[in-house]
Amino acid sequence: MARVLVTRPEPGASVTAKRLRALGHEAIVLPLSEIRALDPVLPDPSAIDAVAATSASAFRHLKPECAATFRQKACFTVGARTAQAAGQAGFADVRSSDADASALAAMLVATLPAKSRILYLCGCVRRPEFEAGVEAGGMLCLPVEIYDTTFSPPEATVTESMSAGPPDIVLVYSARTAEVLRDMMSHPDFASSLRNARFLCLSEAVARGLGTLVEGRTYWSDEPDEEALFALLSRP
Repeated sequence: MARVLVTRPEPGASVTAKRLRALGHEAIVLPLSEIRALDPVLPDPSAIDAVAATSASAFRHLKPECAATFRQKACFTVGARTAQAAGQAGFADVRSSDADASALAAMLVATLPAKSRILYLCGCVRRPEFEAGVEAGGMLCLPVEIYDTTFSPPEATVTESMSAGPPDIVLVYSARTAEVLRDMMSHPDFASSLRNARFLCLSEAVARGLGTLVEGRTYWSDEPDEEALFALLSRP
């Protein structure tokens, strides 16, 4: 079995590590980011036609009393993990795209009437594709930042994590994390510890964040969820 470096933030990192160990792998937990909840001002529910989110973190960090005011709205998500988080937050009508944020925007445009008003539960750090797609489809996108993400661990944490030996596989969950890894690999010691590792990414967009440093060793899942990502673990 493999030594697998998990770069996603907590609490997801520990959940992923537990899954890996159950499969017989050795998990190295090295979160390259930290998520903190914000205290946003949400619009009146009567001004919203539907809710959307592209990350499960939006629902994990949404206060229950805030979620309660929107639970009767249709909720559109990307991937099974985000859909599950929406259901756990109390949303009953959850519709999920198994592709990416652009595909989710296309689903909304195809499903809802023109000029619908979409409450987009999101993070401060995000890509523009969803908002652009919704607005290009003639709808109003109202982004509300539910959480913020800071990146890069202390150097001591990196050294400690690698002390038992280099990983065989690196799991990468976001484009920004991929960019952090790319920057970290500009340091010879860190690059050396990853010289033989395979990089398994949640999507092609995430893989692009690594640049050309790991060409020939980068793979991405067909669907942006952890089930599809784990399916790559057995890939030679």
